[in-house]
Amino acid sequence: MNNKYINHKPLQYGKKFYFLEFIAERVIQIIAFLSIGAIIAIFYFVFQEATFAFQSVKPSTKENSEQNKIAPDKSNNDQQSSNIGVDKGAENLKADSYSSEPTALADNSSITEKNNNLKAESYQPEQYQPEEYKPEDNKPEQYKPEEYKPETYKSESESSSATKEDEAKPKTKKQENLIEIKKVPEKIAESVKSIVPAEEKVPEEEALTIKKLLSPNDYIDNIATYIWQPISSIPKYSFIPLCIGALKVTLIGLLLAAPIAILAAIFTVSFAPRWLKEIIKPSIEILAGFPSVVIGFFCLITLASIVQNLFGTTYRLNSFVGGIGMALAVIPIIYTVTEDALSAVPKFMKEASLALGATRWQTAIRVTLPAAIPGVFAAIILGFGRAFGETMIALMATGNAAIVSGDIFESVRTMAATIGAEMAEVEFRSIHYGVLFLIGAVLFVVTFSMNALAEFYVRKKLMKKFQGQ
Repeated sequence: MNNKYINHKPLQYGKKFYFLEFIAERVIQIIAFLSIGAIIAIFYFVFQEATFAFQSVKPSTKENSEQNKIAPDKSNNDQQSSNIGVDKGAENLKADSYSSEPTALADNSSITEKNNNLKAESYQPEQYQPEEYKPEDNKPEQYKPEEYKPETYKSESESSSATKEDEAKPKTKKQENLIEIKKVPEKIAESVKSIVPAEEKVPEEEALTIKKLLSPNDYIDNIATYIWQPISSIPKYSFIPLCIGALKVTLIGLLLAAPIAILAAIFTVSFAPRWLKEIIKPSIEILAGFPSVVIGFFCLITLASIVQNLFGTTYRLNSFVGGIGMALAVIPIIYTVTEDALSAVPKFMKEASLALGATRWQTAIRVTLPAAIPGVFAAIILGFGRAFGETMIALMATGNAAIVSGDIFESVRTMAATIGAEMAEVEFRSIHYGVLFLIGAVLFVVTFSMNALAEFYVRKKLMKKFQGQ
C-alpha cells in the first residue's frame, strides 16, 4: 500500500487548469504586496521629512534675498500703481510747461485743485490773476515767457546760469504751487521707502530636540507654560497643547459615542425583531459614509449655536462641540464591530442562561456582553484611532486655539487640525515644515498601533475564548 502523500495539482485527477483563476490569484497577491509596500513607503517618507525639525536652518542665501525683494513689490502693487500715476502726471505737467503760459496755468490749476494740501481760496482767479493777463494787454509776443524762446536752448553753462537767474527772481504763489506739485512723486517715493522694511539678514534658527518639544517654552505671570506659536520672531513649538487638545476631543467623543453604540448593538442582537434589525443595522452603517466635512459643517453652523444657547458658553466653538462631532463620526465604527462581536457569541450560552430562568435583559448584560468584551474593547480602540486622527471635524468645530486647559467648553487645537491648517503656508523643508511632518508621524504611529492592537491581539483573544482555548 502506497503511504505517500497525494499532491493535488491542477492538472491531476482530471481537474482542468483555469487560466483566469490563476491570473486573478496572482493579481490579488501583487496588490496585497503593493499595498504593504505603499504603507512602508509612506511611513518612510513621513519620518524622513520629519528629520528637518532637528536640523538648524541657515541664514537666507542670495537667491532667497532676491525672492524677499520681490515679495514686498508684490504686496505694494497698489502703491506702485499710484506712483506710476503720479509719475505720469508729472510728465504731463512737464509737457504742458512748453505751451503758452495761460493754458499751462489753466491745466495746472485743475491739478492743484486735487491737492489736499492747497487751500481752496488759493484758486480764486480774481485774487491771483497777474496784471500781465489783463484783456487790454493780451499780446502773445509781449507775454511769451523768455524760457520758451528759441534762443533759450543754449549750452549747459549758459542754461545753468539762466536757471540760477530764474531762481533768484521772486515767484508767485501759483509758481510755488506748481513746484510743490512737481515734488509730489519724490515725496511719495520717500514715504514708500520708509514703509518698505530694509533687507535684514535672517538669523539662524536653532534645531529642535525632543526635550524642547515636551518642555515649557514660555512664562506667563511667572508660570511656566506650553506655547504653540510657530510664526513669530521667536518660534515656539510645544507638543503638549496639541496632544492635550487631541486627547480632550477624542475622549469626549468616545464618552458620548461608546455607550450609544454599544447599547444600540445590544438591542440589535438581543431584543430587536428580525425586520427591525434589517433596518437599524444598515441605517447606522450608512452614517459611516458621511463625509467628515459635512459633519464638521453641521457642527460649525448649527450645533455650536445650540450648545452655546443651552450652556451659555463663552466660546462658540470649543472641545465639547468638537467631541459631539467626533461622536457622530465614531458611532458607526463602534456599533459595527460591537454588533459583530455580540453576534459571534455561541447560541448555547444564551439558551443555557434562558433555560436557567434568566430574563433576556439579564442574559444580554451578564452573559452575552461579558463574553464579547474583547470585541467591544477592540471597537473602542478603533473608534479612538478614528477620532484621534480626524482632521476636518476638529478643524471646523474646535476653535483652533492651542490652550492647555481642563475646561471642556474652551477652544482647543488638535494635532491633525494643526497639519491641515498650517501645512499649506509653511516654508518648504524648514523647521516648522519638519515639525508638522513629525506630528503626522506621531499620528501615524498612534493610529497604527491602536488598530494593530485591536486587530491582532484583542480579536485573537476573543476567538480563543470562544473556541475554549
